[in-house]
Amino acid sequence: MSTASANFNNITNYMRECRLCPRNCGVNRSMDKTGFCSQTDKIRAARAALHYWEEPVLSGSQGSGAVFFSGCNLKCVFCQNYHIAIGECGKEITVDRLSDIFLELQDKGAHNINLVTGAPYIPHIKEALIIAKNNGLTLPILYNSSGYESVDALKMLDGLIDIYLPDMKYFSSELSALYSHAPNYFEYASAAIAEMVRQVGSPVIEAVDDAVDYNNEPLMLMKKGVIVRHLLLPGQTKDSKKILRYLFETYGNHIYISIMNQYTPLPQVEKIPELNRQVTADEYDRVVNFAIKLGIENAFIQNGETAKESFIPAFNYEGI
Repeated sequence: MSTASANFNNITNYMRECRLCPRNCGVNRSMDKTGFCSQTDKIRAARAALHYWEEPVLSGSQGSGAVFFSGCNLKCVFCQNYHIAIGECGKEITVDRLSDIFLELQDKGAHNINLVTGAPYIPHIKEALIIAKNNGLTLPILYNSSGYESVDALKMLDGLIDIYLPDMKYFSSELSALYSHAPNYFEYASAAIAEMVRQVGSPVIEAVDDAVDYNNEPLMLMKKGVIVRHLLLPGQTKDSKKILRYLFETYGNHIYISIMNQYTPLPQVEKIPELNRQVTADEYDRVVNFAIKLGIENAFIQNGETAKESFIPAFNYEGI
């Protein structure tokens, strides 16, 4: 049996009774059945390109090499990548093609390989990374996640991922049930983040020789570590403060926290009045000031007007 065949069979084993995420669907994706993520055993992706809108230590000056996978195991009602999350768009590719995409992004000058919402495809991603690394991939690998992950599935990636970029969306089970159909979100996200920190340890951010950023300052890039993102939702500053307190009391400054105000009310929330507006400057300032009072030092904050659809890339199959 060839190595390729053995690897394919390994992926098929996971797909026959899929339990890769907390939904624990148990469906046979290898028979073209789908669970909550809306995906079969085939990889589908909607874009692979240099992405400039991540945190500065990830996007740098040349961009993060972002691969946007189709489907999602969370499907928040306010999702900012709605069309790919619901599986509405996506082009089918093989594991070999995915490994080639990683190498092509490296050739384009990406600072890292950014795997966006890869939970439905963890076995495929593992095999593609191994192939690409054997063929010359040297960039840091970034796993960009909703946070709603299975610890057992994440362990499959141990040793392959350098940077984890999970969300911590909710502290409240009521909110996570209402907006993401996942009352157990915090339970799983907190366990997933603990596993991510275990795998990659404390942050390592290094200056790039003879390179400067847009402010003509030395270019600093993350080589390993965890950045936990929290996107403020309108009217939910109390929940945001609980998340920040939990993260700081648990990890101190051994992780970075990205406090985001770029929530964009898209058409699917028009009938949800409390979500059909932007976060106010006062709401954001209150949460940032709370973080400062807690003593959080390793943080990213957003300045000015950032809630706009230009942060959402075109899912036009570029690079796929």
